[in-house]
Amino acid sequence: MLRQQVRAVSSLLSTMTLIGLCVGMTSTLLSLRGTIEGFSTFTIGLIMSAYFIGFLFGTTRAPKDIRRVGYIRAFGGLAALASVAVLVQSIWIDPVVWFVMRFISGFALSAMFVIAESWLNTMADNRNRGALLSVYLVLIYGGLIVGQLILGLADPTGFVPFAIIALLINLSLIPILASVTVEPTTHSPKKVPLRLLIEQAPLGLFAAFLAQGCYAMFYGVGPVYATTIGLTVGQVTIFMAAFIFGGLLAQTPVGFLSDRYDRRLVLAGVTFTGAIVAIGLSQLATDNPLWLYIGMGLLGGCLLPIYSLAMAHTNDYLEKDQMIGATGAIIKVGGVGAIVGAPLGAALMQFAALNMFFILMAVFALMIAAYSVYRVTQRAKAPDQVHSPLTNLAPAQVSEELLASLVEEANEDFEEPEGSIPVKPGSNAPV
Repeated sequence: MLRQQVRAVSSLLSTMTLIGLCVGMTSTLLSLRGTIEGFSTFTIGLIMSAYFIGFLFGTTRAPKDIRRVGYIRAFGGLAALASVAVLVQSIWIDPVVWFVMRFISGFALSAMFVIAESWLNTMADNRNRGALLSVYLVLIYGGLIVGQLILGLADPTGFVPFAIIALLINLSLIPILASVTVEPTTHSPKKVPLRLLIEQAPLGLFAAFLAQGCYAMFYGVGPVYATTIGLTVGQVTIFMAAFIFGGLLAQTPVGFLSDRYDRRLVLAGVTFTGAIVAIGLSQLATDNPLWLYIGMGLLGGCLLPIYSLAMAHTNDYLEKDQMIGATGAIIKVGGVGAIVGAPLGAALMQFAALNMFFILMAVFALMIAAYSVYRVTQRAKAPDQVHSPLTNLAPAQVSEELLASLVEEANEDFEEPEGSIPVKPGSNAPV
């Protein structure tokens, strides 16, 4: 059954795999090129934060705009916008221009994820949605990894890598624009005040904020760190890919443990381990890149599951009709963490010490671990944790639509009108 569903949505999956590949290439390319052009580490951090500002803004405003013009035309226009933003960055090397273009990229890509995932949800049903979205996320992660490796074959000082990204964005249009699937309808989920989440599951918000700060720092200034310690362009791409690959491998075992034991203890365990690995990496000699790659894989395996664990923990303490609305609030809190993470890490690297790249990650992870243990002493474990086949997947840079569907899959008796996709009116997707 799953194989048939995958074949039925193969064009959509192909489109989003290419988008994931482009996302994986772009952030690393801009960090490398900015370093070569002499941009300060802090400036690069600010430029990278613009993506997350745009992404947050895009998932807040895009659904309303999409309903006005339709999904197909919106996707085509947004892809063109993302392509133009990349090309402008290749011909106009200026920090202010790059900041604006990075914001535009974040906005366009977030809306494209909203559209694609709405299509995916429309084609799936409650019996196979979880497995189908698992395939989708694995392909996104695969695209992120391959994008890093492809970049290692191109010269970041030239026009070619920018052209490749723009080309792939435009090629991604072909499968989804050729789709004959009926456009999904929309409805509004129940809103959940942020104050309620703070009262019911403060750990979820705290972990989401700091986790996204770590992710933004890794994707935004990780290539700067790797270049500064003397890695070649090819080695930088392996450095980045190792982190993502480690996270991908860790998803199943971490998700398995989180569904069977107190999620707060699992969260404390992975974050404490991640902090130890990060501290070790901060002191590791760089004359043997192999050990660095292994360490980055271990670090990714510890840090990338944090956001999903935070999301699942929050849902453990909510009513079913609150879960979709809570998803949007958590995304926005995480988005703010991402906006702060890259500039903060960059500033500490530039004005304090280079190894603050890893030290700050260790501090964030230890803060989550300590607060997780504290919350265990303050409240009993949720009587019935949400058992979802997708709680073991870390967040790609995806929209509220996907995360809302993960919650829906976790509750077999939570039914939505056939063909409807929850979109918050007036209403985040790595890297």
